[in-house]
Amino acid sequence: MKITFPVRARRRFCPRGFTLIELLVVIAIIAILAGMLLPALGKAKESGKRIACANNMRQLGLAAQMFPDDHDGKFPLYELGVDPGAWPNQLYDYYKNPKVLVCPSDALNPATGGTNPNHVADVSPRSYIINGWNDYFQQEAEKAGRAFNIGELRGKAMLESGIQFPSETVMFGEKVTESPHFYMDFLESSTTSLAGNLFDEVEHGRHARQGNGSGGSNHTFADGSVRYVRFWGALSPVNLWGVTPAWRQNVVN
Repeated sequence: MKITFPVRARRRFCPRGFTLIELLVVIAIIAILAGMLLPALGKAKESGKRIACANNMRQLGLAAQMFPDDHDGKFPLYELGVDPGAWPNQLYDYYKNPKVLVCPSDALNPATGGTNPNHVADVSPRSYIINGWNDYFQQEAEKAGRAFNIGELRGKAMLESGIQFPSETVMFGEKVTESPHFYMDFLESSTTSLAGNLFDEVEHGRHARQGNGSGGSNHTFADGSVRYVRFWGALSPVNLWGVTPAWRQNVVN
C-alpha cells in the first residue's frame, strides 16, 4: 500500500513596505545629517577659494618684488590709461596670466578701470588694488615746503627703500567687486571718511564672512609675503596700509 503524506501549503512571502512614519523618520535623519555636513562642506570650499586667492596674490607679490630690480629700485608707476598703463599692465611680464588678477571668491567679472585695449591686463577683470602710497608722497611734498595735490601722483613711483617695515606694510589688498580703482588712495575724497579708499574701495571681509564685522581678506605685503587678515585687522591697532608713522597710527576705532 502506498503511503502519501499531506503537502504543506507553501507560505507566500510578500515584501513588507515602509510605513509613512518610517519614511518620515528616515527623511528627517537625512535632513539633520545634511544640515550638519553642508556648512562644513561650504567652509571647506571657501577655504580652498581663499587659498587659491592667496596664491594669486603671492604671484603678484613676487612680480612686485622682481619689478624694482629692473626699474632702479622702484615699484610700478602711478599711472592709468597712457603707457605703460596701470600696475597690472606694468607687472604683466612678471606674472603672465590675467587670471591671476581674479580672486575665486569674488563675484563674476569684477570691475576694472582699464580703458586702453592695448593694455590687456588693465582691461581684464580684477579683484585686487595696490597701495597708492599717498602718505609717503604727501610727506615728501611737505618736506619740500609745498602743498600736496593727489593729481601730482601720475607718473610717480614708490621707492622700495622708502618702506621702513616691508613685512608689515600692505602692497596689495582685495577690492570691492564694483570698484574700478587701481590704487588705494588715502587722500582721495570719500563719501564715508577722511581715509578715502580704505572704506570705499577696499574689501575687508570677503572670506568666511558670516555677517558684518566678521571674516577677513588676504593681503600681500611689501616683502612679497601674503597673509589672511581678520576683518578690520589691517587698520587697527596699526594701519598697515600706511608708510609714514603718522598714517600708521591713524587707525580705525
